[in-house]
Amino acid sequence: MENQNRLIALADWPRYHAWPPVGGLRHLRFHQSAKGFESAFVKVGRRVLIDEAKFFECVEKQQEGSNDA
Repeated sequence: MENQNRLIALADWPRYHAWPPVGGLRHLRFHQSAKGFESAFVKVGRRVLIDEAKFFECVEKQQEGSNDA
C-alpha cells in the first residue's frame, strides 16, 4: 500500500500546524496562482483541503526562489 498525502481541511490546519494561521492560508488560497500554491489546495465540493506534503513543497520552492535573488 502506497503512502498517501494527508489532506487537511483548511479550518482544521491549526490542529496539526501552528504556521501559517488560517487567515494566511485563506490568503494563499485566494492568490494561489500568483503565489505558486496551486498544487497545495484541493477543492472537494465546497470544502477546501490542503495537501500537507505539497503545501510544504511549495514553501520549499518559495524559499529556494528567495535565496536565488
